[in-house]
Amino acid sequence: MTERSNTKANYSRRDALRLLAIGGAAGLVAPNLLGKPAFAQNPPASPTGRVVVGLSQEPTVFNPLMVHIEVDDGVNFSMFDALFRIDPKGVIQPNLAVEVPTQKNGGISEDGLTWRVRLRDDVRWHDGKPFTADDVKFTLELITKPDFKAWRTAGHSLVRDVTVVSPTEITWRMEEAFAPYLSFLTETFIVPKHLLEKEADPNTAAFNQAPVGTGAFKWGQRIAGDRLELVANPDYFGDGPYIEQLIFKYIPDMTVLYTQFRSGDIDIVGQAYITPDNYEEARNLPDRVVTLVPKASVESIYLNQDRPQFKDPAVREALYAAIDRRAIIDALNYGVPRETETFMPTQSYFFNADLPKHEFNLDRARKLLDDAGWVPGADGIRAKDGVRLSFKNSTTSGAHLREQAQQFIQQTYAEIGVEMLIENLPPAVMWGDFWVQSQFDTAMVGITYLIGSDPDVTNRFHSKAIVAKGGNGSNNAQYSNPEVDALLEEGSRTFDPEKRREIYLKVQEIVRRDLPFLPLFANTTVYGIKKGIEGFVANANTRTESWHAAGWYWA
Repeated sequence: MTERSNTKANYSRRDALRLLAIGGAAGLVAPNLLGKPAFAQNPPASPTGRVVVGLSQEPTVFNPLMVHIEVDDGVNFSMFDALFRIDPKGVIQPNLAVEVPTQKNGGISEDGLTWRVRLRDDVRWHDGKPFTADDVKFTLELITKPDFKAWRTAGHSLVRDVTVVSPTEITWRMEEAFAPYLSFLTETFIVPKHLLEKEADPNTAAFNQAPVGTGAFKWGQRIAGDRLELVANPDYFGDGPYIEQLIFKYIPDMTVLYTQFRSGDIDIVGQAYITPDNYEEARNLPDRVVTLVPKASVESIYLNQDRPQFKDPAVREALYAAIDRRAIIDALNYGVPRETETFMPTQSYFFNADLPKHEFNLDRARKLLDDAGWVPGADGIRAKDGVRLSFKNSTTSGAHLREQAQQFIQQTYAEIGVEMLIENLPPAVMWGDFWVQSQFDTAMVGITYLIGSDPDVTNRFHSKAIVAKGGNGSNNAQYSNPEVDALLEEGSRTFDPEKRREIYLKVQEIVRRDLPFLPLFANTTVYGIKKGIEGFVANANTRTESWHAAGWYWA
């Protein structure tokens, strides 16, 4: 893939359209964002057949507003709709709304504070009740209720005075301008007021285990520990669905997941997809279509900035220089991932291609530590002011490629007088308080920093997003830089796309200099589908392969 240039004159009219949509400077009107012309050329007249998606983790959270992980998204996107969705090109499109509100079309006021959204009038819930603006108001207000276990409150917490103008129109006021809110709304699925408003505790509602949405598929049955079955919604307002059944099959072992794809027991390999070490064989399998698609996530060594070992910038720079990143990509991951120096996806218009390039150089790493006063002790481990350059690195137990990378880095660090101890944990422990509350020293982790394709990363890098220090967000590295804070605040208030671009290019420069995380590579998904499935389109701006299962059908 060719990296997009950072020069202003070097983007196409298509890029300009994308920018306008992301930045809220132009609106798109469409009866359905994912219609027949784009993806489904010859679908059946009525739903037929089924598609089985294999997942390495089990979907368990079915209220889309509650805390959930990537595999739950496949179910949410299939059963529910949002006001807007984001397409594979990064353009925000109407879903339950009839247009994307912008400053140009009057949907968003010039100061960014007043929003007006017009809704479709032909949408019904799976139980036959009509969808209206009351459902949108109920959803937005439920998210910010103090006792509700909401997945994400950022952006929503700024919403005030939600007013139902009519069944097809709703307005609200923002406490302060927040340009990324359009992208946040692409991942905010609307839930039915008539089923949830009378619940004493929405966190434990029966709805959460047998949800009712407006989406292309309806709840079928769940067999815990095995599979989840969804069935076609014949009354769906959009094009599709074209299959009778959508099945998510839980296969916890990645090797078995791939084996079942090879044998034909599953039709599509979902999260966490085909591992790079199986790519070469997979792409030569008969009657299978295996493709590489750039992901928005970045694999890295996350450094807990609250640990004394990492407060010295020379240490962070030396640790980065001592990673043989090319070997990790080529030897351990079979050349599938891509190099990167930033959290911004390489395919994003906001990607900064002019950052300093990583160079594996042990001599430079040693010199950086020598010059900074980190002196080897009797055991060969460097120390300074009573602090030994020793730390633990953690990731998910059983992630074999990560474990191999850990061992490789551990050996290389030993050559420069750094001790890295490996302490891996089961997923439920690793990604629980250990991760959220920054209890780790360092972590090997893949992170998608953006929400949709909006470049805002306040949630990851603002000092007020440090949960371990009472903040609200996902700044697990406990990174704090006043200049970055100020830029992020400015970026969130700015709707002009070119001005936003300048801001986020600068944010990337500073973060690359500060190195709160050490980039290993930009992830590339190895998608595997059975030949004959049509309408499958990858979308790096979502977290699921099943973002548009409504368009799938068998040729």
